[in-house]
Amino acid sequence: MAYAGARLTVAGFRSVGIDAVVAPPSDAETLELGGLHTSGEECFPHKVTVGDFLKVCRAPGFDAAGTAFLMPTAHGPCRFGQYGPYLRRLLNDLGHHDVLIISPTSENGYSGFGDHAPELVSTLWLAIVGGDILQKLLLKTRPYETRAGDTDAAFERGIATFAGVLSAPGLKRAKRVGRLVKAVRRVRDEFRAIPAKYERGRPLIGLVGEIFCRLHTFSNDDAARRVERLGGECWLSDIAEWVWYTNWYSGKHLVRTRGRLNADYLKMKIKTTLQRRYERMLLAPLAEDFAGYEEPHDIREVLARAEPYLPPEGAIGEMVLSCGKTIYLHGKGADGVLDISPFTCMNGIICEAIYPALSAAHDDLPIRVCYFDGVNTNLDRDLEIFLDLARAYQKRKRHQRRYSSCFR
Repeated sequence: MAYAGARLTVAGFRSVGIDAVVAPPSDAETLELGGLHTSGEECFPHKVTVGDFLKVCRAPGFDAAGTAFLMPTAHGPCRFGQYGPYLRRLLNDLGHHDVLIISPTSENGYSGFGDHAPELVSTLWLAIVGGDILQKLLLKTRPYETRAGDTDAAFERGIATFAGVLSAPGLKRAKRVGRLVKAVRRVRDEFRAIPAKYERGRPLIGLVGEIFCRLHTFSNDDAARRVERLGGECWLSDIAEWVWYTNWYSGKHLVRTRGRLNADYLKMKIKTTLQRRYERMLLAPLAEDFAGYEEPHDIREVLARAEPYLPPEGAIGEMVLSCGKTIYLHGKGADGVLDISPFTCMNGIICEAIYPALSAAHDDLPIRVCYFDGVNTNLDRDLEIFLDLARAYQKRKRHQRRYSSCFR
């Protein structure tokens, strides 16, 4: 989904000898193929992923028997749970019976790899955290650069640096983590060296919503960059948030169905503890850089904020996270929140119904749902209006933003 996350995930697979590659960039052919093989009633991300996978199948030298597609799935009412089965049927209809589809599920916290490759699971977690770190550095630096392109170039170099550590074969977990921490310091120093003019006052806009659409820049028409061009700065909800949420959900499900005294629950607690430790180690060198941009210490902070609107024990999916994170961002001094969702997305529709009450209870924080379906719209016009609302709110808001030391 995310540019950096995909490339670092590929590096993680290569560390165990799997010849992984990133799917080709989404483009007009993606939408053409996706539209040809879907009915039009599915989610936009389904159309995009189908189109991208079919582009692989159409590439010269395609070998069905030597190809596997990674298509995770999820438990719950979201249509995402049908992506994998639909892709399987479509590939069979097109004669690609030998293509393997790998579908780890959110129901068990995506632990489907664990029985066969526990080291791979830990490396993929490092890839997720590393990708989120690079994305955060990109979005906090690029609006202030004095020479266009410097931040994007540092971002690409950072991906290459992290990928070099993650793809190295035969490394013990502790050594890989240690090398990655050193790599974080090097990348941090590169971003710090970018000529930039950090002046206070840019509206800080939170980006929440459906996980694929908000992270996949092709699907959201590069909304973050558009906000920057209009004078704003973005805080994007990351991939790790979803992993923490699925861990929480998996733990709750195990306790509800089997009690606390079972091996799977113990494994989940150990996995979560290790993930938290590694995340903190990678974030430690960035404490000063991310001052004011701190993510919640525990996903339960987000879920607790959502509780009055969408009880997490009864509502499942991004809708809970979007509402909870919007309130969290309000407390961090954000000047507005954009919910980026596919057209007809259940999560986006439910959130849109709740946001007026949520906004009224939080100083009338500007919140807007932006739906995407691959059809060109005047997004810049809508964002320009939203930025005007954010600037008006900025003058009267109660929760002031905390700035890091680099700001004047």
